[in-house]
Amino acid sequence: MTVKLKGSSSSDEEDLPLSSTIPRTKRKIEDSDDEDIKSGSVITAANVKREEDKSYDSDLALSKVASPKKKVVKRGKRSSSKVAGRSLSSTKQKGIKKDSRAQPPKKISKRESSVEQQDADLDSISNEASQDADDFKWWEKENDDDSVKWISLKHNGVIFPPKYEPLPSHIKLYYNGRAVDLPPQAEEVAGFFAALLESDHAKNPVFQKNFFEDFLDVLQENGGPRNDIELKTFELCDFSKMFDYFQLQKEQKKQLSPQEKKRLKQEKEEFEEPYKFCMLDDRKEQVGNFRIEPPGLFRGRGAHPKTGKLKRRVYPEDVVLNLDKEAKVPEAPDNHNWGEVRHDNTVQWLAMWRENISNSFKYVRFAANSSLKGMSDYKKFEKARQLKDYIDPVRKDYMVNLKSKVMLERQIAVACYFIDVFALRAGGEKADDEADTVGCCSLRYEHVTLKPPNTVIFDFLGKDSIRFYQEVKVEKQVFKNLTLFKKPPKQPGHQLFDRLDPALLNKHLQNYMPGLTAKVFRTYNASKTMQDQLDLITDEGTVAEKILKYNAANRTVAILCNHQRTVTKGHAAAVQKATDRIEELEWQKIRLKRAILQLDKTEAKKNPNYFAEVKDLVKEQELLIHKRVIEKEREKFTKKFARENEKRKFDNEPPLPDSQLKEWMNKVDELESEYKREVETGKVEVKTSDVDKLKAQVEKLDQRIENYAIQLKDKEDNSQVALGTSKINYIDPRLSVVFCKKYGVPLEKVFTKSLRDKFKWAIESADENWRF
Repeated sequence: MTVKLKGSSSSDEEDLPLSSTIPRTKRKIEDSDDEDIKSGSVITAANVKREEDKSYDSDLALSKVASPKKKVVKRGKRSSSKVAGRSLSSTKQKGIKKDSRAQPPKKISKRESSVEQQDADLDSISNEASQDADDFKWWEKENDDDSVKWISLKHNGVIFPPKYEPLPSHIKLYYNGRAVDLPPQAEEVAGFFAALLESDHAKNPVFQKNFFEDFLDVLQENGGPRNDIELKTFELCDFSKMFDYFQLQKEQKKQLSPQEKKRLKQEKEEFEEPYKFCMLDDRKEQVGNFRIEPPGLFRGRGAHPKTGKLKRRVYPEDVVLNLDKEAKVPEAPDNHNWGEVRHDNTVQWLAMWRENISNSFKYVRFAANSSLKGMSDYKKFEKARQLKDYIDPVRKDYMVNLKSKVMLERQIAVACYFIDVFALRAGGEKADDEADTVGCCSLRYEHVTLKPPNTVIFDFLGKDSIRFYQEVKVEKQVFKNLTLFKKPPKQPGHQLFDRLDPALLNKHLQNYMPGLTAKVFRTYNASKTMQDQLDLITDEGTVAEKILKYNAANRTVAILCNHQRTVTKGHAAAVQKATDRIEELEWQKIRLKRAILQLDKTEAKKNPNYFAEVKDLVKEQELLIHKRVIEKEREKFTKKFARENEKRKFDNEPPLPDSQLKEWMNKVDELESEYKREVETGKVEVKTSDVDKLKAQVEKLDQRIENYAIQLKDKEDNSQVALGTSKINYIDPRLSVVFCKKYGVPLEKVFTKSLRDKFKWAIESADENWRF
């Protein structure tokens, strides 16, 4: 058999022995459950879709296609005044009132000098102090005074959403076929609904009812329609013209070049920079949510009775600032006044306001990586860790009290059992205008089903309206007590623990340990479970295999805490993409083995099992892989051509000639022809005669295939379990640090950059022998 050899490869090409057809996958199958989803979110502009994968790796890239050299253009830094004005004017958010109380984009420059002065004040306080902030190891300090949180606090206030910009005159709400001339305040609220026209929210009758009531209120507050059309029925309202306009805007935003998106992002960041940091005890520390929430329509979780209601705009007069007495008070925007300025060093917030949906307070706090937030996390986990010294008497007592002659003591005992064994939240009473979610103390008759001899079925909506459904076996005395608690005349709707509430339960728990509450049990049991699971892991296998074991341990905790999530819409597509990638890597490996046999036929006799899979790839399957690979190559170069031209346009350079794209496509045609010849002749075109090099490439592919298979299994296992919530909020972060240090796993495999900043105290204070 004649083997066609290509020129000897350079050292850079040793990983690509077969016409550059061995994939070098750069991206991993990623999971997205590191971030918590917050309830009560507001309708905002749709996110811009991320740019497509820039490479189907150079995996199947053609032998180094050189892209034309580009001229490097150096750009100067824009002035902050231009940046601030352009940044906000390009962001069209909506408000409720027409007056100038909201912070308008074009008027930011009026207070620019004061903002710059504020920022200068922060920087000039102590450059050395700000530089030393990262080295401040607060966890090594002793602070016996929990009441005083800070000595000095200076900041630049908060950012308000820009005021509403009315729609073009030809874009209207229609009522019974007639265009309605709305005042801007009402037009904005109508726009909130119009933007959601094709969503599930807009189809929800409760959402429609609440929105329409608040919309009519705003309309009445501002004099009603200007053309005297009376709106009475929601069903006669036609929001389609407004919806189409918003869709067009979204499409235009998507069409922006990467350079333009980058420029807008940079301008936004430069405008926000003065608000991102504060001076806390002469240290420069990061601020968390420094933006005031924009107005919008409340959604809530699950069947929330207030879904669709209007979240009204917040003005400076609604905001309370908190800083030290010596600090310069930031200027309120547009000649407004702050609602109040406080100097309370016993709290950890910089600003607050009351929102209108649930009449609760919203706070601007320090960022997750700040020292005060770190102290709070540290104390929470230390409190849970302290429980291990008290848990035995707690458990002994509640087991004894299961037979108490006092009904309240029996109810406390069963509640403690549920909270300890099944990690139930304490629960509390809900108002009629809140979602019907429950915890242990607020369980009702219908939430617990008894199945003799000792099986209990829990079925209720927990926090964030997430269903808690478990069928569990309990102690016989617990089962007997539940039967007693459900005894007639109790019926559906009645409280299971009719003599107990969270305050009473927590008061009882504090007899055992200062500060012990039902919440501490969840943190304790989550961390204890993680410790037990990590103790089962052995120091064997690759990093990917160890991460799989770590995630399995984390998943055990997440299941215990009922941290569920719905399967994402893109999950099936992501799994299919990963499966295709593995199949293509397997195909690459088979091609390498075919090449080895072409170079040395005796290899098949030396190790027949090594080459067994060569015969497993059928012709039809190989053709499908070829087609998929070629399609990806064509798509890659088409996008590359468009991307290069966008960059050149942004840099005022001439576009690439069409001949460049044609040249790239000709290379893809050559690759397609090569694959076709392989199928017809059964021969692989190789560019090395070194069998050992090919075997080394096979070994690398085996490792990559194994890693992808592990990640795919992990992704499928975690599709309905939210690992992030337990990892961030319930598992002591020192346990994750111990795992990484003990088993040689890079910390970035477990904690993102933001989490490494947040848990710096855990990373630096725990060694591989630390135990919860």
